[in-house]
Amino acid sequence: MTSRKTNHMFTFSYIIMILTAVTTALISGLFYAWSCSVIPGLARVSDSTYLEAMQQMNRAILNPVFFLSFMGTVLLLPLCTYLQYGPVLSPLFWLLLLASIVYLGGTFGVTMFGNVPLNNMLDAFNLSAASVTDLADMRIKFEQPWIYLHTIRTIANVIALILVVMACVSPTTVAERIPLLHRP
Repeated sequence: MTSRKTNHMFTFSYIIMILTAVTTALISGLFYAWSCSVIPGLARVSDSTYLEAMQQMNRAILNPVFFLSFMGTVLLLPLCTYLQYGPVLSPLFWLLLLASIVYLGGTFGVTMFGNVPLNNMLDAFNLSAASVTDLADMRIKFEQPWIYLHTIRTIANVIALILVVMACVSPTTVAERIPLLHRP
């Protein structure tokens, strides 16, 4: 049996890995941009402006482009991990498994069980009927808890992205470890 070098650039597993890296990076970049620009910018505005801006942005982000990358990562990371599962569990598999756990818990979980309930609370708040005191109270209830949770999900997403990038540059794939997959 002769050894031959195969090109893994267009295998299903490789394409899923690249798509996973892209979606993970897109969400990481979105959260990073919020941390660097949106949050500090909104910290400088009045309570009513802050609350209205957050209501509008939280409504606007619920769109297909956001869901494709945010939910795409939820689906692609575990799929990518599964595709690297084999009789010998390589570092690549473990990197992707850890990335999946970090993203699903620290990014998706924190968003769904932390930020989204705060967004829903704010969305139900009637800005036009609120007094100056009501606006200040709502901002206190919303802003710091939301930023705290956003920081957690951003850090988790960056960690997941680093792990995915490490997996992408890892030289080991399941196909390389199982010679039967490469029969002539």
